[in-house]
Amino acid sequence: MNLNDAHLHNARIFIAGHRGMVGSALVRTLEQRGAQNIITRSRTELDLTDQLAVEEFMQRTRPEIVIIAAARVGGILANSTYPWEFLYENLVMETNLIGAAHRADVQRLAFLGSSCIYPKLAPQPLAEESLLTGPLEPTNEAYAIAKIAGVKLCEAMHSQYGRDYYSLMPTNLYGPHDNFDLNSSHVIPALIRKFHEALPDAPVTLWGSGSPMREFMHVDDLADAVLFTLGKPVENTLINVGTGTDLPIKDLALLIQRITGHSGPIEWDSSKPDGTPRKLMDVKRLLGMGWKASIPLEEGLKTSYHWFKTHQDSYKAVHFEQ
Repeated sequence: MNLNDAHLHNARIFIAGHRGMVGSALVRTLEQRGAQNIITRSRTELDLTDQLAVEEFMQRTRPEIVIIAAARVGGILANSTYPWEFLYENLVMETNLIGAAHRADVQRLAFLGSSCIYPKLAPQPLAEESLLTGPLEPTNEAYAIAKIAGVKLCEAMHSQYGRDYYSLMPTNLYGPHDNFDLNSSHVIPALIRKFHEALPDAPVTLWGSGSPMREFMHVDDLADAVLFTLGKPVENTLINVGTGTDLPIKDLALLIQRITGHSGPIEWDSSKPDGTPRKLMDVKRLLGMGWKASIPLEEGLKTSYHWFKTHQDSYKAVHFEQ
């Protein structure tokens, strides 16, 4: 199957989580490339935690391709506050979707996870072989365990039944439709909102020391990577997706401060957790397949800030990407 040819126009492609940042990028990218049969359902239309509903939906619609971008997501605060919800709800959604896809004879499925599946102190950059070689970062352990289970479900389905089910592990993402609620957002949307809402010369307090190293990729690059891998044979059921470069959070903050026009001092609250010291993805596997990210960080941050300014009423607290 090659999603760059005429098959794209008519293939029945179900995107679970189409209203989230990743899912909306997938819909946008597919539409730009001429896809005519994209299947989506909102949470009110299909509760992905309802096994019978998911089973009936999959049997009735019979998609040829399933992309799982649905998840309960959030930053350090949300993960630490709601570990039960992050573990249980993500486990239920992915098991319902992967199992129902198999029973509906869906041959091709891409499961989207997170770089947090790797051990906290795994060698850098994070290679796919590091999975399950050490303890996880405690602040997002529940979410990570759920995503690891999804990875293993796809691996088992591929090895036992020959299904082309595989997992893509993206680095930290940002872009349109991000979550800008300060109680549940990730670092880039949180920084954008904090600097935007502060008086131009007022101090802004940020969590931690600013020293952790992080890698960031625009969500449109991830959407491009998903479509690229869907057109390739499944030789590996776990593939990292990233830019291959990182920077200190302090440098990221200074860049976003400049983009938003804030000129006041930045104060770092070292009593707050830093999280994992460094998270850089080893992307040699995907580079070897012929794909690499193309959107520069500064360019992507500028478009994200523009999106935020025109959608300031769209944030939600701990939310579902469905």
